[in-house]
Amino acid sequence: MRKKSENFNFTTNYRIDHAIAICITQILFQESYKEEKIVKLEKKGNLVGQVFNIQRFSTHDGPGIRTTVFLKGCPLTCFWCQNPESQSRQPALMFRKNACVACGRCIPVCPSGANRIVDGVLVLDRDLCGKCGACVSACPKQGRSLEGRDMTVEKVIAEVRKDYLMYSNSGGGMTVSGGDCEMQPEFTVALLETAHDEGIRTAVEITGAFPWETVKRITDHADFILYDIKQMDNEKHKEGTGVPNVLVLENAKKLAGANKKILFRLPLIPGFNDHIENIGATARFVRSLGLSPAKHLELLPYNNLGEEKYARLEFEREHPNYKRQPEDYIKELKALCASI
Repeated sequence: MRKKSENFNFTTNYRIDHAIAICITQILFQESYKEEKIVKLEKKGNLVGQVFNIQRFSTHDGPGIRTTVFLKGCPLTCFWCQNPESQSRQPALMFRKNACVACGRCIPVCPSGANRIVDGVLVLDRDLCGKCGACVSACPKQGRSLEGRDMTVEKVIAEVRKDYLMYSNSGGGMTVSGGDCEMQPEFTVALLETAHDEGIRTAVEITGAFPWETVKRITDHADFILYDIKQMDNEKHKEGTGVPNVLVLENAKKLAGANKKILFRLPLIPGFNDHIENIGATARFVRSLGLSPAKHLELLPYNNLGEEKYARLEFEREHPNYKRQPEDYIKELKALCASI
């Protein structure tokens, strides 16, 4: 027969052992959770996207000082596009003809035979070009460049985090743009999530020309949204960009209804959308969302910074002689928006 003290010790020992077992289980669970989280982070960090530029110290792509990550691919084919090299997901070969001395070094290294010299001038057959980049390395005059490269999430974030202090002091962060980052939703979401994990504020610049599920998936991870509106008239929008504006306007309404921090941006293209009627219609649309056009609609005067890119891509520009609108007219348009 056990003594009372022995029973007491047995119970106490049992309770201690039970408590230790619970602690061990909790520790093992926590360690397992940490390992699972690390694996997920590593998997996310290894995701690959197509990037054509990372611009530091940007002040026009959201609040504060930012790093803007430009992704390849866009559903629109705007005839005025400032970054024509961004439209395709594939790399774009830029050729500066004025730098070429027709030395011919690009000819033997090209596996597809896309280069040849005709009457002392180097000719690039873009139909044959496989965009391998061999000619870029061979050119002694840096006359060629391949725009667009594969990058992992971690490599992009490594560039972004370089200016962490700038973001903290200015209220800035990382902006994912394009092209249109909606073309690479998984990669974009991974970038945004990773930035948030590191305490970096995020923004996206989008066209909204995608199903709502894609738009929502991306914008759910963005602190700020830059939303392009090109033209309120559906037929004119389709004529100028290649796609109708139905999804663009529908998604804008849904984002505004979700109380997202959003800035609508309207690039002013001469003769296409910079007339009083379209500006007024755009401002009224923004007002219908419960937002002030004076605060939530930005007019972007035309500039021809993309002209040289068309030449390097050997694209024929549809309207090569467009000029920036006069300052007085821009002020008039802004006053119109403020009055609505």
